[in-house]
Amino acid sequence: MKNATMLISALKAPEDEFKDRENIESALRESQNQYQQLIDELPEGYTEYDLKGNLIGFNKAMLAMCTRTMEELKNLPYKEFMDPETAARTAQAYNEVYRTGIPKRGFVHDVIRKDGSRKTFEGSILLKKVNGKVVGFRGIWQDITARKKTEDELANHRGRLEAIFGSVKEGIIAVDANGRITDVNRAVETICGVPAGNIIGKAFAETQALCGKTCHTILTQTLSKETEIRECQIGCHRNDRPQQTIVINSSPLVGANGQSMGAVLVIRDITELLGLEKELRGRYKFQNLIGKCKRMQEVYDLLENLANHETTVLITGKSGTGKELVAKALHYAGERAHKPFVKVNCSALTESLLESELFGHVKGAFTGAIKDRPGRFQMADGGTILLDEIGDLSPLIQLKLLRVLQEKEFERVGESITQKVDVRVITSTNKDLKEKVQRGEFREDLYYRLKVMEITLPCLRERLEDLPLLIDHFCQLFNVRFKKKIDGVSSEVLARFMNYAWPGNVRELEHVLEHAFVLCNGRVIAMEHLPAEIRDVDGREHPSAQGGRPKQAYAAQEVLAALEKCRWNKTKAALLLGVDRRTIHRKIKQFQLLET
Repeated sequence: MKNATMLISALKAPEDEFKDRENIESALRESQNQYQQLIDELPEGYTEYDLKGNLIGFNKAMLAMCTRTMEELKNLPYKEFMDPETAARTAQAYNEVYRTGIPKRGFVHDVIRKDGSRKTFEGSILLKKVNGKVVGFRGIWQDITARKKTEDELANHRGRLEAIFGSVKEGIIAVDANGRITDVNRAVETICGVPAGNIIGKAFAETQALCGKTCHTILTQTLSKETEIRECQIGCHRNDRPQQTIVINSSPLVGANGQSMGAVLVIRDITELLGLEKELRGRYKFQNLIGKCKRMQEVYDLLENLANHETTVLITGKSGTGKELVAKALHYAGERAHKPFVKVNCSALTESLLESELFGHVKGAFTGAIKDRPGRFQMADGGTILLDEIGDLSPLIQLKLLRVLQEKEFERVGESITQKVDVRVITSTNKDLKEKVQRGEFREDLYYRLKVMEITLPCLRERLEDLPLLIDHFCQLFNVRFKKKIDGVSSEVLARFMNYAWPGNVRELEHVLEHAFVLCNGRVIAMEHLPAEIRDVDGREHPSAQGGRPKQAYAAQEVLAALEKCRWNKTKAALLLGVDRRTIHRKIKQFQLLET
């Protein structure tokens, strides 16, 4: 019986062993199915290669990326996906991973799909190990074709921009929101005299330049206030090019979310242009001053020399000659251009009010002083203050002003604390200060302190040759203001202007033309459009009216310049030169001038 039982057990053993093996294989298949399901759920492409480079495993994402069937991919060598050059580079990458055991990440290569199209894959190569032994490789891949196309387009676009950026003659400097330089072009090296590579990444204020970095003030204003500054003309004061003059445009850079990204400076060197213009024709304009006569040319030269000197300047001349314009030209042509320009009319206030206006006061200093108030000197700190009608100052204010000029300090009304101030002082008057000194009405020491440099402006009747320029200037202004298209004045009106004494000087001319613009509805201002005091004036009133305006022999270059300025409008050119239209026609024929 015992032997029979043993025999039955022996007969059942193979059957049990078969069932165990079947269970194991079933479990293995289940495990493989779960593994395949797991990798099929991956959004990235997944591959497994044996050591010979044959594809032995992949997921559904890889099938979609390669546009092949499962049967086509199974055991397909990796070289079938690539051109020879890419295959060689890929083999090198796999060998490196096999040799070092270090995964290779961010590997990019092109894949040739079944339809012949190319796709760009990026991914990681890792070793596949079984029981610690390397049996192949694993890979995880992303299709970056669209991204790479965008990157290539951006790279090409940036390359084109850099080519344009580099070929522009104007210097371009871009800074971030903190004032640190991010980009410059080659023109900056020529204009600013610094190698571009030496300043990128540095704060603009800390760059080692050959100049006084006047443009830093403009950049600071653009960054702090996010305001655009257009066509600002300044002198560079380079050590090796002291006469260099530039025009700066500064604009803020704002991101899509409205946040400041920095600013960009565009710098144009106009030194040669200004020199050429001055050499050929002289200057018709300096800042907002208009005129080409010898006296005005002398004023322009003096303004150029004084613009960046800290010395006090006294501007003298009759009312209406443009003394305030001269003060502004001194300020805006110099290094203080983007600091405050403050004007005070010294004749409009009483002594006590003027003292408070100039130096400020503290709360309770006098009746009505309900709070602290800064004075004009404090408001002009770093910039320029114009003291107009300086001859009307009281002795007390004269004494306090002398202290400010000598010590650069003052006290507010009702306060004993001394305050320092950095202000350039410019004064103006239409009175004879020397005569007031002799009469004891003006301090002699203050007079000489103010008169370190004096600029005397001529009356309009002393520079009648500038009338056509001034008329053209005011016509342009009033055309914009009144929305009209008036070309200028008639020859009869010009003749009347030339024989008028102009007691109110340029200011009177401005008001006369404004009056005429209100009445004129045509293209030319006629006699009936003028105020009565001009229209009815006796032609012999002006001493120079005897015999009319002296004739002037204009050179071919000057006639051509006038024609080009007026776009070959002969009527305007005649007004500009102060001659009649027939003379222009005669000069064109005489000099054989041709319109370009």
